[in-house]
Amino acid sequence: MDGSISSLSSPFGMHGDALSLWERRTTVLANNLANANTPGYQARDLDFRSVLGAATGQSQELPLTVTSSNDIGNQPASVSQAELLYRQPMQPSMDGNTVDTQMEDSAYAENTVHYQASLSFINAQVQLLKTAITGSN
Repeated sequence: MDGSISSLSSPFGMHGDALSLWERRTTVLANNLANANTPGYQARDLDFRSVLGAATGQSQELPLTVTSSNDIGNQPASVSQAELLYRQPMQPSMDGNTVDTQMEDSAYAENTVHYQASLSFINAQVQLLKTAITGSN
């Protein structure tokens, strides 16, 4: 995948792009957990819904109007350029670290389930295409 959001007309729909986003989020959450005891570390996350929504054209945001060739246009979001946000701590820490390990563990587990679901869908589509091409399972 080249990092740009693919068309929904692909046989995998948005699941290919979603898989890349789930993978990126896994890395971000793992970094948070790895730095749980690092003083001053700020936990990060990405807003999966807004990135995928913008990428598929289903964003709730208002579109930009381009009035000049120098303006920034409405370009599809890139999986690799998804903006990382800082997580708001539930309880302040004395050393400035904002990682809540229980919250990070929960987010990591949830992310893994979503990743597996997208992967399962893609595998099912590959099997369907294989059956359509060969005429047998």
